[in-house]
Amino acid sequence: MVKVAVLGAAGGIGQPLSLLLKLNVQITHLSLYDIVNVPGVAADIGHINTPAQVTAHLGPESLNAALTGAEVVVIPAGVPRKPGMTRDDLFKINAGIVRDLANAAAKACPKAFMLIISNPVNSTTPIVAEVFRNHGCFDPRRIFGVTTLDSVRASSFVSEATDGSLKPHEVRLPVIGGHSGATIVPLFSQVKPALPKALSEEALKALTNRVQYGGDEVVKAKGGAGSATLSMAQAGARFVNSIIEASTMKGVIEPGYVHLDADPESHAKAKKLTQDATYFAFDLELSSRGVERIIVPESLSPYETQLTQDAVAELTKSIQKGVEFVKASEDSKL
Repeated sequence: MVKVAVLGAAGGIGQPLSLLLKLNVQITHLSLYDIVNVPGVAADIGHINTPAQVTAHLGPESLNAALTGAEVVVIPAGVPRKPGMTRDDLFKINAGIVRDLANAAAKACPKAFMLIISNPVNSTTPIVAEVFRNHGCFDPRRIFGVTTLDSVRASSFVSEATDGSLKPHEVRLPVIGGHSGATIVPLFSQVKPALPKALSEEALKALTNRVQYGGDEVVKAKGGAGSATLSMAQAGARFVNSIIEASTMKGVIEPGYVHLDADPESHAKAKKLTQDATYFAFDLELSSRGVERIIVPESLSPYETQLTQDAVAELTKSIQKGVEFVKASEDSKL
């Protein structure tokens, strides 16, 4: 019995994400929550002939029912980024949404795996963690910022750069750091299979920049009418599927942005890279407990080392912003 709750199921990411999750025959209950339009989404997806029962939950009064018994909770809720909108603009809107959904989840399903898609992930993931901490149910192994899309993009772009000699679905390329702009650090030195020939410095910088700002590429291509919803939905569904697989299989690896206490032993090993950042994206070995092991790269190129140092400076500010937002919310209730 696997119940997955999607919070924000009627949105641009939520609809294709819910569709892809309905195709997973291991999911027995797909619980769809939103504040608008979700009954229609549930009715449509419910006609797909896979085992999952689909239920619709409309409005805040139905949120507890949507979450009760959920083993996996995915949060794509919030507004998408539009042309000219900064991550700070996005934070002001989405932080409150994510906080309120996290409060409900901490009460209804405190042991669920929490998968955060709502941007800016570098800040919204700490928001969820701090809410769970306030409720006394924080487990760093079970709260994830979904950064899978960065690895998906990197694999696709590497394949393009090699004229298809590396197949995109076969490429494994660690992406560390965070999930926005300069905090995204693709480790091209560690791509597997190995590149047929070394990238020039110019090509490496161009490819790195494309991975870091791939979201802008989509926003521009859609002419302001949307953001990276379809590719993000695929990446989110892949992470959910891996979480479910890891409950019965060993060796399941996905990238994710987590609190480094999820694996204290690796945290100590990663300290040289992560410095003062308490959250960081790495490849993660998953298990039925959540994070089983954080996979810290053995070495980085000088270019990647500099990128990581730049990422940490921005990440620490974003993390603190999320923590302080929850603290201010709590203080306002006093």
